[in-house]
Amino acid sequence: MNYVINDLMQSSGVKFGTSGARGLADQMTEQVCYTYTKGFLQYLEQTGEVSKNGKPVAIAGDLRPSTGRIMTAVARAAVDMGYVPVNCGRIPSPAVALYGIENHCPAIMVTGSHIPADRNGIKFNKASGEVLKTDEAGIVSQVVEVADSAFDAPFEMPAEDPSAGRAYIERTLSVFPSDCLAGKKVGIYQHSAVGRDMIVEIFSGLGADVTPLGRSDTFIPVDTEAIRDEDVALAARWAAEQGFDTILSTDGDSDRPLISDENGQWLRGDIAGILAARYLGADSVSTPVSCNTALEKTGWFADVRRTKIGSPFVVASMNEAAEAGCTGIIGYEANGGFLTNSDFLVPGGKEGCRLSLLPTRDAVLPVLSIILLSIQEGTTISGLLDGLPQRFTASDRIQNFPTEESAEILEQFEEVSAIEAAFGDAFGSVQSIDRTDGLRVTFQTLEVLHMRPSGNAPEFRCYNEAASQSRVLEMQRQAMEILLRLKAN
Repeated sequence: MNYVINDLMQSSGVKFGTSGARGLADQMTEQVCYTYTKGFLQYLEQTGEVSKNGKPVAIAGDLRPSTGRIMTAVARAAVDMGYVPVNCGRIPSPAVALYGIENHCPAIMVTGSHIPADRNGIKFNKASGEVLKTDEAGIVSQVVEVADSAFDAPFEMPAEDPSAGRAYIERTLSVFPSDCLAGKKVGIYQHSAVGRDMIVEIFSGLGADVTPLGRSDTFIPVDTEAIRDEDVALAARWAAEQGFDTILSTDGDSDRPLISDENGQWLRGDIAGILAARYLGADSVSTPVSCNTALEKTGWFADVRRTKIGSPFVVASMNEAAEAGCTGIIGYEANGGFLTNSDFLVPGGKEGCRLSLLPTRDAVLPVLSIILLSIQEGTTISGLLDGLPQRFTASDRIQNFPTEESAEILEQFEEVSAIEAAFGDAFGSVQSIDRTDGLRVTFQTLEVLHMRPSGNAPEFRCYNEAASQSRVLEMQRQAMEILLRLKAN
């Protein structure tokens, strides 16, 4: 039987976009995952990205209960198309992406990232890196043939190949000195992050005094952009009780980082990105329009590019920076995702060793860079924050909010008068509007309200920016109250 990917999106309930396939785990049947994988590989063949002839396809996954079943369906599809599946095991998304880039093969990660355990996803990477928006139309238009007997024979997942995980660890340990974190006391909040043990190994290997914390056998949906109250409380308690210089963590597939200061206060991802880019000496920074405007106010970076929200847009912008002749190119997101599109000679690194580019989200490099910047500057992480222009951001989300309903809310705000009618009492008059991604409103006070549907989950996200932490939290509270009223109506 033939399936058009675009039609399968509607019939299965499993949506497909540049972040890959996402849906409820019970909707992600063997047939659905098999079909999506074949469609992706067919597209790569059509574009000349790959050819069969026994070429490898790297496959990895996170720690969700449904991940193993989906990895097996992906591997079956690869075999049926003439490829050799490489079972990279349960490793971070950037680790399997790095394997694909270095071995010139597709890399497929089974993960739902930060979303709850009843959902899952498949993230597809080309041999050259992330799938971009320009690839999306070609993938969803694929017509995939699925034989009636496709699932009759039993299929066993190949034995795990540890080389991708080792290469990811060695990427850092081979460049940074083994004593560069000596004297630093680091807590690692492990929860159910797939890279939890790798991160302990990396930071221990760099000389830090590492303490694992909060390991869980049950999947915990840690969202680095909407940090749970319990995770805020945990970090503050651990810092007070154990005197850490910092606490580190990631989301479920370990591509988005969390880093705290010495007080256990989690840094916002867009602030972490500024500091990490500063340490690396970047000359070009690409970041979504939702990220903190302290970036421009520092004056540290010659080339700043604002994009739509999502790593594919950041990658596309970094590619444009490379074409323009920039040589120290990074990108980052509000969720902490940090990408490099240049090799970097890191300050204090091993002689002659350059850190190779990795144009996909990576959770290790940004947090390591921030710790090393604090050592370089002779201050604490909170001291680094005090040295930045004082702009503060906050974000929240309404969950179980279909994209169609989100669009209906945004349609109410076509006119400035409608925005001021809804938010004027709380935030004042409108100065300017930016519709690059959703609706971003700057008020006369220079406070910011940004509303948009999530690109990979049924959620409506709200971002705020103000001149103080207390004010931005109050803005966030007020904005969410208004949005919830609008939803109810």
